[in-house]
Amino acid sequence: MVQQISNGIKISVRTQFEGTFYKEEIIHFAFSYEVSISNERQSPVQLLSRVWYINDALNFRESIEGDGVVGEQPIIQPSESYNYSSGCTLKSPFGSMKGLYSMIDLMDQKKFKAKIPTFKLCTEFAQN
Repeated sequence: MVQQISNGIKISVRTQFEGTFYKEEIIHFAFSYEVSISNERQSPVQLLSRVWYINDALNFRESIEGDGVVGEQPIIQPSESYNYSSGCTLKSPFGSMKGLYSMIDLMDQKKFKAKIPTFKLCTEFAQN
């Protein structure tokens, strides 16, 4: 698990290799990740949007932006957490992801960014 605190938001990420599949005769490596977003500020916050930066061992880079996470724009009270699971696929057995959440402090209405720490996506056989 990796974790990072930025702007009073602690983000923890745990990953797992889920297996391989072929699409258009190209092997893909599937990974899942669980994210915990903890509000360590004194006021409630809302997650508005996110951007992911995905890299794989073949130097393929992709960025994905969108509103909220898994279809939600959660409000997180002080000392509480929001957890969700998602996944991605790579065309190589290892890579990494990192990103940013755009958030708003619901007390003062100021927007801010919370950094998603870089985390590795790695198959078991690539670790050896």
